[in-house]
Amino acid sequence: MANILNNYDLSHNNTMALSCTARHAMMLDDIDTLGDNITTAIAFAKRHDLPLFVLSYGSNVILPSVLNALVLLPKIQGIEILQEDDECVTLQVACGENWHNFIKTCLDKGYFGLENLALIPGLVGACPVQNIGAYGVQVSDFITKVIAYDLTDGQKCEFGNTACQFEYRHSFFKDNARRYLISHVVFTLHKQPKTLTNYGDLASLAQEFANKNGRATPHPIDVFHAVIDIRNSKLPNPAVLANCGSFFQNPIIPMSEFIALKEQFADLPSYPINDDVIKIPAGWLIDKAGLKGKGVTPILTHDKQALVLTNHAPHTATQDDIRTAQEFIVRTVQDKFGVTLVREPVWVD
Repeated sequence: MANILNNYDLSHNNTMALSCTARHAMMLDDIDTLGDNITTAIAFAKRHDLPLFVLSYGSNVILPSVLNALVLLPKIQGIEILQEDDECVTLQVACGENWHNFIKTCLDKGYFGLENLALIPGLVGACPVQNIGAYGVQVSDFITKVIAYDLTDGQKCEFGNTACQFEYRHSFFKDNARRYLISHVVFTLHKQPKTLTNYGDLASLAQEFANKNGRATPHPIDVFHAVIDIRNSKLPNPAVLANCGSFFQNPIIPMSEFIALKEQFADLPSYPINDDVIKIPAGWLIDKAGLKGKGVTPILTHDKQALVLTNHAPHTATQDDIRTAQEFIVRTVQDKFGVTLVREPVWVD
């Protein structure tokens, strides 16, 4: 049985490096005892009148100074082939696998589809919650099933893709953030190379990598390396400069609102969704509002990518510091463009 740890420091368990102490914590790293340990955790939480809270890599959460909960830290490893033919492979992947390393493993074995999501920090178990996405790809495009434990009764559950209720940066699990612990995610990936490079400057850089490798057109491995280069050029490494990636969602606005904005700001980029709505980049709005590299100390936007908030007082800055900077940025963008930015990471009370 896993031990329950008291007054557990989580300042190193969130990539924003916010000061946070959990009242209790439990490490879950053994699949054979996972069910029993979850049952133990549920009983302990009920006995002490505490909520349960699942914390994965901590790359998409804003934690409070004190988390009055029993925090579950799932670290289970393992990748299993469930089904394979000439066209596709279906993999069951444990929640504790590093996301970027998993993508690299897939490419090494000739499994394609996830390369546009390279270098997103986090563990596999968290990817369905936020329905992570980048460069025109969402992880929901490849998830066939999510296996989870219901933390109300300890029962093991399975959710097909439809049951996950995936939307843009959203899912059923995000709506029920404290109810489920995801133990495995099942992916179906291509075995024949397919690439998607029609987002931003990905196409030209992927072609450069293809040329270097003697290919006429980009292979998924070229896309993988192009994405890594782009992200490294724009986004700070959380191990060097504390951050939780993109802090605001790209707004999706009515076409009529976009047309009016375009008349005022001719260089406003856009990504059509359908005839009625269009997506515009939050980073561009923040930059044009004069906030790149600015904020409210110690929380500042990154000087190369305004969409990212960075923490310049790691392990001492708090959730309140984030709130102050967030409200300042939202208010400034709203005043200039009439567009309300929505936070992307999960705010934990």
